[in-house]
Parts: sequence; structure tokens; C-alpha cells
Amino acid sequence: MTLLIRREVLAGLSALTITTLAAPAILRAAVPLTLYGPPAAPSAVLAHAVKGGFLRDIAPGAIFQAWKTPDEMRAAVASGSMGAVVMPSYAAANLHNRGLGLGLLNVLTTGLLYVVSKDETLKTVAGLKGRTLALPFKNDMPDFVMARLLAKAGLGQGDVALEYTASPPEAVQLLLTGRVDAALLSEPAATGVIIKAKSMFMTVHRAIDVQVEWQAVAGTSEIPQAGLALTADVQQALGKAGTDVLQKAIEAALADALADPAAASAAVADALGFPPDIIAASFPTSHLSAIPASAARKNLEGFYGVLAEANPAIIGGKLPGDGFYLV
Repeated sequence: MTLLIRREVLAGLSALTITTLAAPAILRAAVPLTLYGPPAAPSAVLAHAVKGGFLRDIAPGAIFQAWKTPDEMRAAVASGSMGAVVMPSYAAANLHNRGLGLGLLNVLTTGLLYVVSKDETLKTVAGLKGRTLALPFKNDMPDFVMARLLAKAGLGQGDVALEYTASPPEAVQLLLTGRVDAALLSEPAATGVIIKAKSMFMTVHRAIDVQVEWQAVAGTSEIPQAGLALTADVQQALGKAGTDVLQKAIEAALADALADPAAASAAVADALGFPPDIIAASFPTSHLSAIPASAARKNLEGFYGVLAEANPAIIGGKLPGDGFYLV
């Protein structure tokens, strides 16, 4: 970490402490917090926030745990057993519109999806025609995004054989064993398979940058893909002041993580099941962020609109209202 960046982070933490002292009754009433995240790069920011002490004033004793599948996550949120969860941004809107009281705190990545392949001639979505693509999590974020990209490229049902898998590691295995031509992966899985292939004397290419291809669909290369959502119970426990401080703490943790990827990656390696060096190597292609939800609202609504063109039920039938955007 450079001295300048370290000073900036420390300055942010000083401001955070001042805010905490200004509202001790609210912040110290906050219950011990468990932050849940996916097997993807944004979880490194949350894990670093916990292990690096960034949440000590707002949520002392906070812990981080990874969820394994979107279905598991949604069921846990609906039952109330997960209250602070990084999830696909469309899922947060859907659950909010279903009356669960869920609100979005921030956007933690503006896109981390890539098509990887051993075929160096594959460079575009149109080039997937006639090929087999492994795709984790049917009827979830990667599937919805790829469906829009395929439609924009003029590819219909049957033009690309989709091999759905229950997890990214399964898609990786299919690719490495030659059972599919390509795989759609999020980070750090995309970086991981590229590095793993080298150890097996194979070459896997980052064939298609989904964020770049998204430009043709939505007019922007930014995909507000995932963020931290809070249930009504957690929002009540934190209070408005506590929610604001939680956001500032995550912003500080992100700045520190980007300045020192090795430390942040070590904090989350066990939870995600990836070696720290692979997680750190994925940072440049993960487009990590900590954008307050209200500041990301325009991009989120644009993204929701694109997804809803195919099926409005994806976001619960409508755009979420003001109450969805917590900060």
C-alpha cells in the first residue's frame, strides 16, 4: 500500500470514528452482525471489512460467511436467517417487491462475468453459435445476462447448447475436461481456471468480456451486478445512522482492499475456497466498488429495465420504489 493511499484510508476511518461517537446510543445498540456473501470477488471486501476491523464501531463481533447457491440464499433471506447479504441486484429488487422489506445498501461490483475457453478463435458472443457453453445457476444472474447477449447477437434457442451446472467449479471441470467449448464464469473463478489450466499444460483464454458486450445491449459497459442488501430487521437494528456508518465502513474497507489485495484475499480465501493469490489476481477484472445504492439508482433501474424486457417477473413486476435505496 502506498503511503498516500494508507493516509486516505486512515483519514476515512477517523471520520468514521467521529460519526460513531456522535451517535453512540444508536450504533452501540446494533446487534452482532453476520455478513453473508457469494463465492465471488465482492465477498473479499466484506470479509476484509470484518477481519480488518473496519466494522468494530458499528458491528463489534461481526463475522463473514459465504453462501453456496442463489437458491440457498433466497430461502434463507425469506426465512429471516440471513439479514445482511450480498446478492444479485435483481434478486434484491425481486425480494423487495415481494414485500419482504429488503433494502439495498450499495453496489459492490459493476460487472465480473467472463466467457472463458480453450479455443483462441472464440472472441464474440456471435462466435458461440454451434458451441456448447457451461453456465452456472440456471435462471439466475449469469443466465439472465447471457440470454440478453445471445438475443442481441441474433442467436436463438438451439444455436448455442447451454450446459447448466449447480456451481462455478462444476463449469470449470466441464471446460478443463473438454466436455464444453466454453464457460461463463464470475470472478475469481474465471481467473482461477486460467491459472489452473497453466498448471495442467493447457491454455484457457478470457474469450469474451461480458461487460464490453453489454454495451451493445444497454448502452453501458457497467453491470450493477451485486450489492449488500439488508432485511427490515437489520435496518431497524442499525437505524439510519448505523446504516450510513456501515456504508462508510465498507467504502473504507474497499479502499484498503484495493491498495492491499493480498491482505483482503487472505481474509476471504477459506470462505470462498480459492487460494489467496487467485483472489488477488482477480481484483483488476472484478470491477469492485462500494457505490451507495441511491447513487447507483439510475444504472440499477436501467439494468432492471433490460432484464424486465424479457420477463418482468425477474424483478418482481416493477421497479422498486424509494424505500429500496437505503443510502
